Amino acid sequence: MTSPLRYAYFPGCVAQGACRELYQSTSALAQALGIELIELKKASCCGSGTFKEDSQLLEDSVNARNIALAEELNLPLLTHCSTCQGVIGHVDDRLKQRQSSYPAYVEQVNELLKQEGCSPYRGTSEVKHLLWALVGDYGLETLQARVTRKLSNLRCAAFYGCYLLRAQDKLPHDDPFNPQSMENVFQAVGATPVYYRGRTQCCGWPLSSYATDQAFKMAGMHIQDAIASGADCIVTPCPLCHLNLDSRQPEVERVIGKTLGLPVLHLPQLVSLALGISPSQLGLDRHIVSTRPVLEKLDLA
Repeated sequence: MTSPLRYAYFPGCVAQGACRELYQSTSALAQALGIELIELKKASCCGSGTFKEDSQLLEDSVNARNIALAEELNLPLLTHCSTCQGVIGHVDDRLKQRQSSYPAYVEQVNELLKQEGCSPYRGTSEVKHLLWALVGDYGLETLQARVTRKLSNLRCAAFYGCYLLRAQDKLPHDDPFNPQSMENVFQAVGATPVYYRGRTQCCGWPLSSYATDQAFKMAGMHIQDAIASGADCIVTPCPLCHLNLDSRQPEVERVIGKTLGLPVLHLPQLVSLALGISPSQLGLDRHIVSTRPVLEKLDLA
């Protein structure tokens, strides 16, 4: 690990609104690990995959600007949202490829940025999810050495989210069809990974605005699979997945006609617990599904 690690931090929309506890726990985790986050206050929403429905140029220009803000700092862009990672990372991949194959398109993007008084996209930065930063930059051995509260009694089911695994051609530190990075993090902090069918599938969030029952049935299927596999909780690196699996779990229960009650944690919350950070600092009281069963397992309730 190169110390100290520094990133241009792209918190995204959801972590600053509906999932404020993700913003809170990411800050706590970074501080505990000595990682410097320089927040991109001028960044805009990545579009969550919807901008391209109107215009690919719109999605590319908006996110070229986000990347250019990180390039101004000569730092990689760090996100803790798998959707943001997928959208911004895919734009970065496409623009880097077009710098050589279709430079006129990148020039068109940069002309739009210039009209807004923004720096041009240069393709010199890297878009990196917090998970990849922990695994690839900080290192699992280093992380394990920092653990002060081993999560030995906790069985964790990873829920990766679609964009993290499938939006980019090259996936760092993992296999998109059989990922292990989340489970490796679980083991580093002393928890037991739980494998189940839904861990690499869609949570249903993209369907929820127009096919609500189908979206909730998808979420319910994954939660039931995790419960049947013995999970004490689901852990996700995506706040949109968290919304569908946690915030809407009571609605999911009504649609499928079954009681679930499975806690859903954000990745930085889980890791931070292992570093000795208190549950109150991590916003664990903000969840819709009570996290008390997890805290009881760790003798923290």
